[in-house]
Amino acid sequence: MNFFKGAVYLSLAASIWGMTYVVSKVVLDHISPWLLLEMRFLLALIALGIICIIQKSWKIDKKDLLPIAVIGLVGYSGSIGLQFIGTKLSGAAMGSLITSASPALISFFAFLILKEKINNRKIISLVLATIGVIVVIGIPTGNTDYGAYYGNIILFGAAITWALYTVLSKAQTKKYSSLTVTTWATVFGVIFTIPFTVVEQIQNPSSLSLNFWIWMGVIFLGTISTAGAFYLWNKGFEFIDTSTGSLFFFFQPLIGTVFGFFLLNESIKTSFYVGSLLIILAVYLSIKEPKNLSNINYSSKKA
Repeated sequence: MNFFKGAVYLSLAASIWGMTYVVSKVVLDHISPWLLLEMRFLLALIALGIICIIQKSWKIDKKDLLPIAVIGLVGYSGSIGLQFIGTKLSGAAMGSLITSASPALISFFAFLILKEKINNRKIISLVLATIGVIVVIGIPTGNTDYGAYYGNIILFGAAITWALYTVLSKAQTKKYSSLTVTTWATVFGVIFTIPFTVVEQIQNPSSLSLNFWIWMGVIFLGTISTAGAFYLWNKGFEFIDTSTGSLFFFFQPLIGTVFGFFLLNESIKTSFYVGSLLIILAVYLSIKEPKNLSNINYSSKKA
């Protein structure tokens, strides 16, 4: 019964993140990336802040403000900012697939920063993930859509920074609840995103749409996709071990691809399927570890 509860929580979280790419793609046609990102963080902070106050999970030591600020810069303003820009240039399907390489990349940063053990299986997974992303991104030719091509590269940057964020947040989640760390990281996400938003609006002012569904999309991104999905993902790991639970992450690219195809009429090339198989195999090898070596907590992953 507990496993079933965890599976439901994790499946819902990953599915929400898959839909996020589709919603983002639509909303980004009306609202510029950094302004939308700032809106998303502000809405998430309001939702998380209220929960934090109710549960009295707000307080942290002053010495931990800087590490959490770095987490907010790398994982929120950095990774999600790159995700928004890449999705705008490329597409929802590509966005959900390329950023799904993050779990395999976590192994590298865990080895580099946390001195976690890295074995041959993880090395192979990193190679496969890299090849898979290259296959999906492709090699530019005379007929290449360079906007989408550079968007794919930016999305891979989002995957790298999210993997780094996951490893950096590991130490803080040992001291505080996931709710506390997520809320404070969102605070710094709001702060660090402001300069980018200001510069963006000076150079290319946004004319905000009055379309009801566009604003519903903004609310979805801020509350459901950020505050809600984070909670569901972390809650799921209370019932399922990390290695098994991480497999549910694959609902994200699946949902992102399906919704992108049916709702946005995005084309899916053969290279997409080949690259996706390589990335799925890479991530599977990365998380399918012997129990005595499975020490990395993947429960901090986003959207």
